Amino acid sequence: MSFIPFKTSTVNFSLPKKFTFPFYYEPHPLAKLASEELQDYLKTQTDWEHNFGLDAAKKGDKIGKMFGVLVVENEQKELGYLVAFSGKLADKTLLPHFVPPVYDLLSKDGFFERDRIVAIAISRDIMALEADVKFLKLQKEVTQNLKLVEELLLPETLKLKTWKKDRARRKKIALKNLSATDYKSFQEQIKRESLNDNFYYRELSIYYDEKYLVNKPFVDAHSSKIMALQKIRNGKSNAIQEKLFNEYRFLNRNGMEKKLTAIFDDLSLSPPAGTGDCAAPKLLQYAFKNNLKIITMAEFWWGNSENATIRKHGNFYPSCKGKCEPILGYMLKDVLMDPNPFLLNPGKDKHIVTVYEDDSLAIINKPTELLSVPGKAISDSVFTRMQQKYPNATGPLLVHRLDMATSGIMLIAKTKKAHQFLQSQFILRTIKKRYIALLDGIIKADKGEINLPLRVDLEDRPRQLVCYDYGKKALTKWIVLERKNGKTRIQFFPITGRTHQLRVHSAHALGLNTPIVGDDLYGNKGERLHLHAEYIKFIHPVSKETMEFNLEADF
Repeated sequence: MSFIPFKTSTVNFSLPKKFTFPFYYEPHPLAKLASEELQDYLKTQTDWEHNFGLDAAKKGDKIGKMFGVLVVENEQKELGYLVAFSGKLADKTLLPHFVPPVYDLLSKDGFFERDRIVAIAISRDIMALEADVKFLKLQKEVTQNLKLVEELLLPETLKLKTWKKDRARRKKIALKNLSATDYKSFQEQIKRESLNDNFYYRELSIYYDEKYLVNKPFVDAHSSKIMALQKIRNGKSNAIQEKLFNEYRFLNRNGMEKKLTAIFDDLSLSPPAGTGDCAAPKLLQYAFKNNLKIITMAEFWWGNSENATIRKHGNFYPSCKGKCEPILGYMLKDVLMDPNPFLLNPGKDKHIVTVYEDDSLAIINKPTELLSVPGKAISDSVFTRMQQKYPNATGPLLVHRLDMATSGIMLIAKTKKAHQFLQSQFILRTIKKRYIALLDGIIKADKGEINLPLRVDLEDRPRQLVCYDYGKKALTKWIVLERKNGKTRIQFFPITGRTHQLRVHSAHALGLNTPIVGDDLYGNKGERLHLHAEYIKFIHPVSKETMEFNLEADF
């Protein structure tokens, strides 16, 4: 039985009236207590071994993990909790103390391990072909010689183009000056010239191929073998994934069961790899299967963060949206939950202050928690308010955006011409911007530069992650202003303007490794995000004068 009684007395704890909304929450004291007891277990247990990266002396891969706790009440009205981990822990899916997976893909009787061995064998064959010494040597030679042949043929290619243009020129002249009979003869001559030129080029190409690319057929055949095996492996992997998804069946509080594929099909979505193995679905599945009343839940990260994402050791995090939102939407159907904050408008009573305006533009001070543009559930935004304030304005109005949680200067264009002129300055990066932030820790250096490319986390929007393969360039310069009470006041100078750029560059381990105070995505939730756009400098679209504005932060 995975039901764990609390070690600490819970007599003085009041139960929440509603279950936790899993995608944005402040952990209930009972969930915090359960998390503390689980963390004590992780520090002292000897049942298994996993390198979380917390001990620098430990060798091997350092892999942090997301853990979850679910406070429940059993049929005897006793209060306790369940614990789970996301994915695998110590290379296992099933460990003592934790609830079992929804489907144990590592089961000895299951198909996964058998099919995975086949896929691994194909991968080994691919690796052997890719590492073949003869192939690598000849591939390098062929690559170099292809470039050489291209260089040798370039002058001839240019000649062909020149001769073709010359023939076209001569045809135009002949059409005007020759009789119909003579022009027909001239066309035949031109056609022969074209055929001769192309024949010469083909023969020259064949000559160069035979001279320099004699090993290309071997390289092409070897590459084809690799691609054929890759295609087979990809097919096997997709088949394994599809079979896996069909094995995952989830319960809701009413005892109804639904396949993972059906849950995603209902939403016209495709489940990402690894869906169904996160902590939250495991916890709810076990509770519903064993008639346990669910009270509250929380998830926290334990150990080193991955290079791409931002996860701080011991911090609480919401359930991921890409994998878990569809599943939990089904599992928690008809469960009385805390309100979804994404449907509420925290900026409803916030006011926009106009700092400056003329016939072409306006400078406003955007309050924190007000959207720049309408969202899926909330239409109220800077854009809609500016539409109401300037009904006769032409063009898109907004020249740039600020995150919902960020306050400060925004530039509004009243005319299409002004918008184009101002936006071109953003594109050319001639506009100067400065932000002020309060970081939740001490930065030792006085100034620096952060260059970490960013892209959206496709499985957990709107979070961003560092990605050197597909991310867009993101560059930030910074200067420390003050260190006080364990916090650092800092100025940011973003050279680029990526989504969440300053927040990620602050919090990421390869950046400042210190989140902004109040950052509910990359740090710890607080009263507000302590990030403010305080300064802007640009050229006026009409007067062409340099304009500067500075707005102090209220923190």
